[in-house]
Amino acid sequence: MKIPKELINGFIIFLGIGIFFLVLEALGFADNYLLRFFNIIFIFYGTIRTLRSNFREGNKSLPLNAVSAVYTSFSGVLLSVLGLIIFITIKGGDAFIETLSRNFLFGGTPSVVKYSFSLLLEGFVSAGLVSFLLMLYWDPKYKSDKHGAKKIEK
Repeated sequence: MKIPKELINGFIIFLGIGIFFLVLEALGFADNYLLRFFNIIFIFYGTIRTLRSNFREGNKSLPLNAVSAVYTSFSGVLLSVLGLIIFITIKGGDAFIETLSRNFLFGGTPSVVKYSFSLLLEGFVSAGLVSFLLMLYWDPKYKSDKHGAKKIEK
């Protein structure tokens, strides 16, 4: 059984984000919410890998590539949030969340479920934006019809 490239690249996104956050944790920067915005780099990387692979394989259908890009980025985000839930549970659950950035999304003390759900929503939004931006970038590379755009003459 061959694993789809979208899932492989989603796993690469997961590894990149996971290693990035483990390094932040080891260096003591896990509570700095500004550094968390850099995880979008890994989403861009994995999604670009999928689109490049599709283009090399001759897949020039814009809708199919858009679905492929969304599938890649969403799978990476979903795997990352599942990994975070496991990590938080190992580190102490709700008590560990209190040590993370208080400026993130909540005032007060969020639970593991609330924290993970908010990260999942944030991740899906960023994954959707990344996919949309990359499709805008790759759009000129795809032909919408075999004859190209027709000029309108007056």
